[in-house]
Amino acid sequence: MNTIPIRTTVVGSYPFPGWLEFASQNMDKFGKADIEEMIEDAVIAAIHDQVTAGLDVITDGEQTRLDFNLSFYGFIKGIENNDTETRKFGPAAHDQRGKNNIVGELLAPNGLGAVAEYLRLKKLAPAGPTLKASIPGPFTLSGRLLPNEKYKDRYEITEALLPIISKELEALVAAGCTEITVDEPSMSCYAYKEDTKRFVDIFNRTVKPIVGKCNLSTHLCFGNFKGRPVGFRTLKPMLPDFLEMNVDEIHIEMANREFAEIELLAPFAEKMNVAVGIIDVKNYYIESVEDVVERINRCLKYIPAEKLSVAPDCGLSQTARWASRQKLNNMVKGAKKVRSLL
Repeated sequence: MNTIPIRTTVVGSYPFPGWLEFASQNMDKFGKADIEEMIEDAVIAAIHDQVTAGLDVITDGEQTRLDFNLSFYGFIKGIENNDTETRKFGPAAHDQRGKNNIVGELLAPNGLGAVAEYLRLKKLAPAGPTLKASIPGPFTLSGRLLPNEKYKDRYEITEALLPIISKELEALVAAGCTEITVDEPSMSCYAYKEDTKRFVDIFNRTVKPIVGKCNLSTHLCFGNFKGRPVGFRTLKPMLPDFLEMNVDEIHIEMANREFAEIELLAPFAEKMNVAVGIIDVKNYYIESVEDVVERINRCLKYIPAEKLSVAPDCGLSQTARWASRQKLNNMVKGAKKVRSLL
């Protein structure tokens, strides 16, 4: 149960400052100390924007991740980059994202880096907001790894990654993290054509070591590569099986879909808290406070206030920072306005 009705939160990522993007393309000009200073400065900037907006829950903005899940591959042994199978030109789409060959046993002897990210956030963040860590689940993380003789399909790769992610989740809890999101957008994207019971089994085995030890959530969306979705955008294939996901909160994209199927949030709310994406991260229309109030009131018809959180549809990394700031500011103002009337 949320301690704050209509809690305001974010999925995880936040846009890079322009100077960080420039620096990331010129890393050979920086020393190790320069890079660490740069990372801290970027995290401080992300914290500043979130705290200024007044969010109840903040993240480090995933400022050390150049991509939602590709950056994790740098921590995994047994893979090497494959740039021959990605499309290089033409309109942006997911087939332009990097892929990797598997060349050995999949191992992460030093973890996936999420603990260091959380500890940096803890060091830099002010007292007050809840600090959240987000990592991809094994099915989503498997998506850019190419099968081979040892790992014959995506599910075998998923099973190899599962214990790595479980161990990282345990390490986050041990480090004091009380709010963790396991992102599995590949499950929501492919629910229409895959075995949803199998998805739920994979997810529940992944999170089993930390259930009851933190506020555990999952983020389900339909993809956001350079502002473009990838999946069949309907919640219906997820039901009823996804109701068995062992989480405290489920986050579902709604704004970009014009709140289609909002009535399907009701069965989720009977089993868990629901974080609703009420801010469209793919659109440069800045939602007004009045828009936010109207959208929250629509959600309250299906989700009790004490079980409702509001957030952007997805991470904000694909949305310009000037727009992200305004969207978050108005989201929080709208939530506080409705909260004051409860």
